[in-house]
Amino acid sequence: MVAQATYIVLMGVQGAGKGTQAAILSRELNLPHVTSGGLFREMRTQDTPLAREVQAIMKTGALVPDDVTIRIVGDRLMKGDAVQGAILDGFPRTRPQAEALDALLAKMGSKVTIVPFLNLDKEVAIRRISDRWECSQNPSHVYNQSTNPPQIPGRCDIDDAPLRQRDDDTPEAAARRVNLYFEETAPLLDYYRAKGLVREINADQPIDKVTADLMSAITTAIQAG
Repeated sequence: MVAQATYIVLMGVQGAGKGTQAAILSRELNLPHVTSGGLFREMRTQDTPLAREVQAIMKTGALVPDDVTIRIVGDRLMKGDAVQGAILDGFPRTRPQAEALDALLAKMGSKVTIVPFLNLDKEVAIRRISDRWECSQNPSHVYNQSTNPPQIPGRCDIDDAPLRQRDDDTPEAAARRVNLYFEETAPLLDYYRAKGLVREINADQPIDKVTADLMSAITTAIQAG
């Protein structure tokens, strides 16, 4: 149980294991795992003024602008299960979003506690993405043929549904995504490094070792206040 509001901005290139580690941290710290993609998906089925605004934007195929995204995140962080903090994954993506998050948390009397960066070599990231498969019934059930294979090849361990590979997980598409991530993320990392919040974690390790390193860094950050 976390004794104080703890906001963790989890960063890492695709294939670094953010989803796996976020799920573990969520259980260990009793904090909700908040993803921008998950919030947008929820908006598709909701009937609120903000949800209808987001639905209208999505119908045009346009990206949801920063001001709307921060409102969505702000609404989520105001819910009861986030009163002690949250693990943010996929947000912020840009420096303006990071500045908006800082302003939002300041209004709530809080701030970002730590920014763990799951560091992974580009070539390793591309290979991991290419080996990744997801459950056809629940995309949050993710497997990796090299590092986290399913117990039965081609079947989800949780609901036994067939596994599938996304179109953007081919080696060529993976390379484009990895290169774009490093190009777009560098300014955001610089922003958080200037605040002394970034803690680099070697993501090219067994899952339990990455978790141990993450928990150590987060515990130290919490104790430091």
